[in-house]
Amino acid sequence: MNHYTVLIIGSGFGGQCSAINLLQQGINDFCILERREFMGGTWCQNTYPGAAVDVQSPLYSISSEPYQWTQMFAEQSELQEYTNYVIDKHQLRSKTQKNSNVLGMQWNADSSLWEIEVEGKGVFTAKYVVNASGPLSTPVIPNFKGKDNFKGKSFHTNYWDNNYDYKGKRVAIIGSGASAAQAIPAIAEDVEHLYVLQRSPHWVLPRPDRKFTDWQRKLLGVKWMHKLLRTAIYWELESRVIAFKYFGKKILESTVQKQAKAFIKKSIQDPELRAKLTPDFTIGCKRIILSSTLYPALSRDNVSLLDKDQGIEEIKEHSIVTQDGQELEVDLIIYSTGYDATDGVISYPVVGKDNNTLADFWSDFPRAYLGTSMPNFPNLFIVTGPNTGIGHTSAIFIIEAQMKYIMQSIKTAMQKDRRVIEVKPCAEGEYTSMIHSEMQRTVWEFGGCNSWYKSKSGKVVAMFPGFSFSYRKMAGNFKHEHHNYS
Repeated sequence: MNHYTVLIIGSGFGGQCSAINLLQQGINDFCILERREFMGGTWCQNTYPGAAVDVQSPLYSISSEPYQWTQMFAEQSELQEYTNYVIDKHQLRSKTQKNSNVLGMQWNADSSLWEIEVEGKGVFTAKYVVNASGPLSTPVIPNFKGKDNFKGKSFHTNYWDNNYDYKGKRVAIIGSGASAAQAIPAIAEDVEHLYVLQRSPHWVLPRPDRKFTDWQRKLLGVKWMHKLLRTAIYWELESRVIAFKYFGKKILESTVQKQAKAFIKKSIQDPELRAKLTPDFTIGCKRIILSSTLYPALSRDNVSLLDKDQGIEEIKEHSIVTQDGQELEVDLIIYSTGYDATDGVISYPVVGKDNNTLADFWSDFPRAYLGTSMPNFPNLFIVTGPNTGIGHTSAIFIIEAQMKYIMQSIKTAMQKDRRVIEVKPCAEGEYTSMIHSEMQRTVWEFGGCNSWYKSKSGKVVAMFPGFSFSYRKMAGNFKHEHHNYS
């Protein structure tokens, strides 16, 4: 029978942290549902050329699982190795059912259980559900006119076809965000011609990467040394919040943005190309790209940058037609067009108490207490839910903070011998009001851009508007009075 105390949806870092924490709590009766044929999430799925983390590796790792990284910003292959190391160390494969795509879930008030429908496997039941599917798991490809008529090769960076040889081909990459900024330098030298179609440019700063020597890697294996380096990196990155939230537009533009402009000027000699690559919004409003190789790649003779005035009019069988009348003959189209990271945090239907649906609760904008739990959806917790994104430091730090709240919630319900724990509507409402009040002070609101941080409502629902240690303090300070038990 497919019944468990806890069901975890997703086997990326969120799912791994959930499983590790459950084991530490002495809860062994859990199952991880993974929709793919392999475990590991983001860093096992995203295998496009150039894929790498943009947070220093010693910090972008599970705090209890240090690793002897080979370089400061780990590349995808090493992150995949680390992910599998964690999975194997904690014997999580035996706790996982792969090829298990969740179609929907519904709360059964009579049994106080969640009923989770899994494609081809029937219904699972669980007392508690932890959704750890992640905000960057549902790729989006805009419905360009004629998209399906293209007879060449096409794929999203999230589904990179490693069997396709792009060398010597005419390639178009649609998008200029973080994934594109890594893929462009990785493939530019090998293709016949690369067309980069950007909707809007991003601010770019140099990437302070470095390889670790053998003796430095050995030091990373020493727990206190690893913790010291991790702490130093953490506080250096945490200072960025001061700029994002407290500097204001003028100070940001005269400090960090001035550095980014100087970097463009130094890296791009062509004034026309430089103008196309200079954003018209305040730095930090969109994700800042760290790259020392992007500008040189875009300056190559075999690379053409097309901006928003040269957007896509139509895709034909073997070409892309731009709005200014150019027809670009291409063999491969790479969609680097992002994810449904706000309104689509949970991609399947969820029905809670009294037939309340998550779609209705989020009809204005996605919201949750601590970005984790919601009224009328008892015993359900979302990892990296609304307003838990962190633009300046490690997402794993926030995941681990969420674990404090999730585990305390489950532990408290068990100690009280109650079957159900549910956040009160007033507690969620007050928290959400506080979040969006604080958000008004951030560059994500006043920066003058339209980013993926915002939902369809226009509210910033991806980011947490403050210091990560502030979030961790709130998540760790469990408030009994904010919850109902039954």
